[in-house]
Amino acid sequence: MRKQIAAANWKMNKTLQEGQQLLHDIVSKMPSLTNGQHVIFALPYPYLGILKSKVPVQSGQLAAQNCHHASSGAYTGEVSVSMLKSLEIPYCIVGHSERREYFHETNAQLAVKVNLCLSVGITPIFCCGEPLSIREANNQNSYVGTQLDESLFHLDAAAIQHVVIAYEPIWAIGTGKTASSEQAQEMHAFIRSAIANKYSAEIANGISILYGGSVKGSNAGELFAQPDVDGGLVGGASLVPEDFLQIIAALKKES
Repeated sequence: MRKQIAAANWKMNKTLQEGQQLLHDIVSKMPSLTNGQHVIFALPYPYLGILKSKVPVQSGQLAAQNCHHASSGAYTGEVSVSMLKSLEIPYCIVGHSERREYFHETNAQLAVKVNLCLSVGITPIFCCGEPLSIREANNQNSYVGTQLDESLFHLDAAAIQHVVIAYEPIWAIGTGKTASSEQAQEMHAFIRSAIANKYSAEIANGISILYGGSVKGSNAGELFAQPDVDGGLVGGASLVPEDFLQIIAALKKES
C-alpha cells in the first residue's frame, strides 16, 4: 500500500509556547499508526529544531514549509536545504499555492527546489493545483499537467519515486469550500495517469498523492476513501487537536 499521510501545515501560526501545547495535545492522543500510515508536522522555521524532540518517531516526522532555490549565498532571511538537512528534517513543502501567488514562485524555480531537496535526501511534498478561473473554464487538467511537466517530469524514474504530491485546488484553500470527493478523485486519478504515461503504471501506483483544500475532521473520511487520495495536506484544521486527530484516524489502513 502507498504511504497514507496526514500532513499538518501550520503556516505562519502559533507562538512557540502555543506550538508546544498543540503538539502535546495531538501527540498525547495520537492513535497507533499502522504500517503505511504517516503523520507529518510542517512547522515554522524557528520551531523545527526546538520542537523536533517533542515528536516521538513513532508519532510523526517534521517538514519545512519551504526552502530557497539556491544551495547557499547572500540571501538574507532565507533557508537552504543543507540547513534543513543538518537538522535532520526529512520533508519539505515545495510550491504551495501561497508561495506561488504571494512570492511569485515559478514552475522553473520549483523544479530547482525539488532537485535540491532530493540531492540532500529530503522528500519534497510538491504542491500543484488550479485557481477558480481555470476550474470554471474546465482547463484544470491542462493547467496541473503543465505544473507536473515543468517542475517534476525532468526527474528520472528513480528520483520521482521519492516525491510526495499534494493536489490543492486553490479555490478551496482557506475558503471553506472543498472539492467534492468525486472532484478530488478525478484530479488525483489524472495526476496518477500522467505519471504512468511519463514513467510507468508501477511507479505511478507507488507515489502518494495528498488532497489539500479545507480538509476537516468531518470530510476527511469521505475524501480519503477515494482510491487515489492518499491522505491530506491540512491547514486550518491541523491547528485544532480534535480535528487533526480525526483526520489522522481517517487515513486508510492496510487490509
